[in-house]
Order: sequence, then structure tokens, then C-alpha cells
Amino acid sequence: MPTASPTGEQPIVLAYSGGLDTSFLVPWLKETYQRPVITVTVDTGGIDANAARTLAERARALGAVAHHQVDARADYFEQVLRFLIMGNVKRGQLYPLCVGAERVMQAQTIAHMARKLGTRMIAHGCTAAGNDQVRFEVAMRTLAPDLDVLAPVRDKAFKRPEELAFLESRGLPVPPYGAAYSINRGLWGVTIGGKETLTSYGTIPDDAWVLTREAFTRPRAPETHELAFERGRPVGLDGRTLTPVALIEALESLAAPFGIGRGIHLGDTIIGTKGRVAFEAPAAEVLLTAHRELEKLVLTGRQQRIKELVAQPYGDLVHEGQLLDPVCRDIEALLLSSQERVSGTVRFALRPGNLFIEGVESPHSLMSASKGVYGEAAGEWTAQDALGFSKIVALTGVFHRRAGNAPQQPGSAEA
Repeated sequence: MPTASPTGEQPIVLAYSGGLDTSFLVPWLKETYQRPVITVTVDTGGIDANAARTLAERARALGAVAHHQVDARADYFEQVLRFLIMGNVKRGQLYPLCVGAERVMQAQTIAHMARKLGTRMIAHGCTAAGNDQVRFEVAMRTLAPDLDVLAPVRDKAFKRPEELAFLESRGLPVPPYGAAYSINRGLWGVTIGGKETLTSYGTIPDDAWVLTREAFTRPRAPETHELAFERGRPVGLDGRTLTPVALIEALESLAAPFGIGRGIHLGDTIIGTKGRVAFEAPAAEVLLTAHRELEKLVLTGRQQRIKELVAQPYGDLVHEGQLLDPVCRDIEALLLSSQERVSGTVRFALRPGNLFIEGVESPHSLMSASKGVYGEAAGEWTAQDALGFSKIVALTGVFHRRAGNAPQQPGSAEA
């Protein structure tokens, strides 16, 4: 349970990732504001026991009076990821919103922690150049407009060499900073930024990948697995009933060695520039693909088309930190309604670089509901019905052709 500052002063609650920016901020905030700093790490995936211990030890060594890690993985699934699955959401038809989707969850948790601690002051380490500053602050202004948000790295334009010099001059621990790549990891995947992603051409080297390294240099034998869904929610893997978080983590372990979900996304940033980032999302790729194919079996064509119309804007809103906008609740209501019959099993095969859906089945199969067999036999209609249907469907084209061939009327421009 979090406690107030032992000095009685309002502490500053710092959203802490353990990277250079937030490590620098612990002593800088303490010295600049003469207030105690409490670090909070919001676990939305990708933090094992080892990493959690390292984060806590480093935070205290840097001068934090307390450190808290909050497990928000289950809430992250319920508030965000289940709707991304229901909407089959990918940005730019490629990127499954690996990391940005969790920022509102993190801001929400930080605001809640600040209130429990009885303080109005929170801080984050976002820069002026990226999307996260917008996501974090939009969420904060919506959730907790009474809190004071400090963003020194952005507002004072600190550079990495300055931050390093600050820590080293005080003999404070310096987090790993020599790596050529910036890595963010969460339940829905990993993003990787490096010199290659600063331009529109080129890929990162194999040893820069985190989850899928050696997937193609040391290929594995093919495997086949089964996923179970109930009302659009993933509930089972290979006959085992699992919680959504456990299932996603298990899928990541299965699919990553095959290089599934690896890509480089080029798109529009919130602040209006073009940006590029490498990503690895093995579990997201399997779940989104499997769910999409199951929907094709149980939803009508119109249901699918209308869902597609709202799913893309929903993904944009989530990506831009606008998850708290009430329109998101409206879209979520439609998505939930659409999933009433999205229950069944999806069988999929994994091969190096290839995810192949072998088949889907459901008690609500629209394919099984018909007496007809596509391309083979008529069902609830006769040959005469089919002929009449074809004639009616052709009428629009027939009328258009006739109108185009009609003779010009007297007094027209060409008469």
C-alpha cells in the first residue's frame, strides 16, 4: 500500500520506465523541487520478476523514497485489447498498436496512485518529438485536470548526453544506454527504433529483434495449434482454458520463434510528421488473424462491413490517446453487440515467417446453416430462382447502358 512522504511534503509521483529519461528525472526532480520522489511502474506486460527487481533497485539507488509496480495487464486487456481484437484493428493495415494503446492505462494508474498518496504533482519523461507526450497528457487532462503534470525532458529539451553527465557527476547508477536501439515492450508486442527507422528505407539487423531473433537463421519445424473464442474473447489454447493475459503470453512464446508478427510500420504521427518503427507482435498477429477468419464464418457480410467502418476510427482514437472520448464507448457497444455469435475454434499452422489458418468451426456457422453447397448444389432456391435473381441484379447495369446509348434530344448541345 502506498504511503505519503515521511517528511510530510507532497511527493512527486513519477511514471517510471527505468530508461535514461526517467532515471535522470528521479534525482533531477528531487533536487529541483526539493520534494521526495516516488516512482511508479505500470506493468502492461513484458516485465518479468527479474526486470521488476532491477527497476525497484535502480529507482531506490537513484533516490526515490519508494517504488511501486502496479500490475495492470488484466485491466489493459479488458479496457483496450479485447476491443482491438473484436475490431481486428491494425493501423495502416499492418501495425497492431503494440505499445501506444497502453499509455492511457498507464496515465490512469499514475493518476490513481497520486490521489492515494495525497499529492497533486506527477511527472513523466516524454520528449517533444513523439506520440507519448500527447497520449499521456490528453489522458491526464481528461481524468485528472486538478493534477499538475511535469514534463521536464520535453519542456527543458534535455539531451541524452546531458542526462548522462548529470547522473555520472553524482555517482548515480546509469541505466543501459549504449544500445543502438530504443525498445518498448508490452503485452501486445514490442516496438524497436534505431537509425534504420529514421528514414523510409532499410530494415534493422537480425540481432536487433527482441522476440523473433534467429527465427529465419535457425528455422523451426512447423507446428499446428488451436485457439478458442467465446463471444469474441480468446478463452483457450490447445484445449486449455486460460485467462486472456496468460493466453496472450503463451501465444507470444509459441509464435515468436517463427518470426510471426514482425514488421516495420510507416505512418502518420499524432503531431503530424511521418514516423517509422519496427515491431514484433506475435500474439496480436495470431489473435487478430484467427478472430477475423472466425468472424467470416458467423457474421453476415453487412455486419462485417459496418464493423470495418468503425473499427479503423476506433484504432485511430486509441493510437492518439483518445480512448476516454465518449465516442469510444459508442463504438465499443457496437463491437460487443457484433460478437454475440463469435464463438468457436480456429486451427492454425506456424511456419517460419508464415501464419496459416487451416480451418474454423462454430456452432453459429452460417456456412452450415445453408442447405446449398457453394459451386456444387442449390439449396433454398431453384434454378429458375437463380435465373430471375441474375436478371434483377443486372438491371442497374442494363439501365445505365441504355441511357448512354439513347439518342440526343432536340435542342441538346450536340443536336
